Amino acid sequence: MSMQVNDWTGARISLAILAAGTLTGLAGCNSNSDDAVPAPPVAQAPLACDESMKTAFAPDANTKVLLVKSFKKGDPLLLSGTAGASTPKADNDVCVVKLNVGPGHAGPADAASTSPGIGIEVWLPALASWNNRIHVKGGGGWAGGVQGSLTALAGVSSSSAGSPAATAMLEGAVSASTDTGHTIGNGSFAMNPDGTVNTVLWQDFSERGIHEMAVKTKALAKAYYGRDAKYSYWDGFSTGGRQGHKEAQANPADFDGILAGAPAFNWTKFITTELYPQIVYQRDLGGNGLTAGQLALVSNAAINACDMVGGQHLGYIPDPSQCAYNPATDVNVLCQASAGRNTSADCVSAVQASALNKIWYGQTPDGSVPDPALDNGFGIATAPNQKWYGLTRGTSLAGLAGATPFPIASDMVALELQNPTIAGSVSSGVPFANATGNGADRWKTMSYADLANAWERGVALQSAFANINTDNPDLSAFRSRGGKLLMYHGLADTLIPPQGSINYYNRVANQMGGIAAIQSFYRFYLVPGMAHGFANGTANPNANPPLPTNEQLYALLTDWVEKNAPPGTVGITTGASPAGPAKSRPLCLYPQKATYTSGDPNQAASYTCS
Repeated sequence: MSMQVNDWTGARISLAILAAGTLTGLAGCNSNSDDAVPAPPVAQAPLACDESMKTAFAPDANTKVLLVKSFKKGDPLLLSGTAGASTPKADNDVCVVKLNVGPGHAGPADAASTSPGIGIEVWLPALASWNNRIHVKGGGGWAGGVQGSLTALAGVSSSSAGSPAATAMLEGAVSASTDTGHTIGNGSFAMNPDGTVNTVLWQDFSERGIHEMAVKTKALAKAYYGRDAKYSYWDGFSTGGRQGHKEAQANPADFDGILAGAPAFNWTKFITTELYPQIVYQRDLGGNGLTAGQLALVSNAAINACDMVGGQHLGYIPDPSQCAYNPATDVNVLCQASAGRNTSADCVSAVQASALNKIWYGQTPDGSVPDPALDNGFGIATAPNQKWYGLTRGTSLAGLAGATPFPIASDMVALELQNPTIAGSVSSGVPFANATGNGADRWKTMSYADLANAWERGVALQSAFANINTDNPDLSAFRSRGGKLLMYHGLADTLIPPQGSINYYNRVANQMGGIAAIQSFYRFYLVPGMAHGFANGTANPNANPPLPTNEQLYALLTDWVEKNAPPGTVGITTGASPAGPAKSRPLCLYPQKATYTSGDPNQAASYTCS
């Protein structure tokens, strides 16, 4: 491998000398001739992975190369400090390039809203290893990071969709990630020091950062290898799934294929609703949330009521749309004081049971909730009094209905109401900071109507928030360009209700001729039991649901793009666990579901997709 790199370096030098000599000779020949034919343009020599790239790669006035670093196979992947036993090492030769794309956002040096620009970190495999693909990775949460840092690497951290470093060194594709214009780990960057909306960084976060990454990564790959990439792919989960859909909507020429998991589109709608469980606690339970034991008891009771297939309990709910479990009528979870039979410390009162129904149903403007037998909250479209969906029954509620709110939710409500004190306080580990005030946990004082107002404000502010909701159903330009989009979402997602993806997919279908029509370029999988990531998302630690892998789904996408082989039914498996043997089931294309026929309900052969 190192010999190939050295040979390539020599070739770069030879090409550079040849190019320079050719230009000189042509100039001499043409200097005294009035009718000489203009010389054809000479191809620029490929770039080298060294300091020369800082001046050689200048695609536009806003782009600056901050750092270029070559790693040989076995080198510790560090920019500073001393390598330790846990320091990752390079699997193969690779070149890392860090870019900054301005202009950023001016302001006080200590303000979260001040930014030098968009940081982009690109990983380039050795010439002989490049598979002619670009395969970039999306971000998570608020997507800030160290992509623009001179001392830290962003791309070596693992994620549910894999790291750019591994993608470059093991797959052999050019990969990249971006900080989307900020390094802050919360929503503070999106508010100016005077408390107004930071429209510049909202734009960088929502759309411009990912588009610039696509454009600059393509340009850098062409300059480095001397040829264009043959295929370009987006691969993202959560915020990364939203980013992939934003690219399809706003910049349809950027990628040939997009893999989008648990997309965080409908951004302000579902994130505002993520605070709803905590408002239920404040308004209905006097600020005393349910304990981890109570959440586990009732959620597992829901699983037990809705997981039966072929006479066996699966341990996870295969179809939460059909689950109408109601703890308010379940004497096995209700305390004796509420006419129940449960005498444990984890029993729930009638008021607590109602609170859980509210959390499962999702946000309403007045805290009301219908009888689950009439409406369990799982509709393709939201019900008239339902602002947004809640998490599905049986899903672990610890992330949203635990002791503290999910930080992004309180941040988002603070941004919608332009009041930083609503966000979490520094003492609670959520340091939202602004010159007009820091996070002070004032979300605790909000009524149901107040949260509904924040939800409406989030929708009304879409132009200022750079259309962060990413819910435009018109994907016609992406379809016309020949792009392919593969979406997947876990039915036990612990943070983003999968109903939001169902809602959007059906809106696209209604806009573009029906589900059969959009499946020519846009396909969708729902994964029973899957969390916000490739893991068990249920309240049952022994559920062990069959799950796909990112690699498996990415292979489906590349086969669709490169071999015109549309994805269909896929077999998914999970290994044996202490709770039982390995399991498998078919993963069906939406709107199909795995329908039990006969046999072992934990084996794929016992189902058909229909």
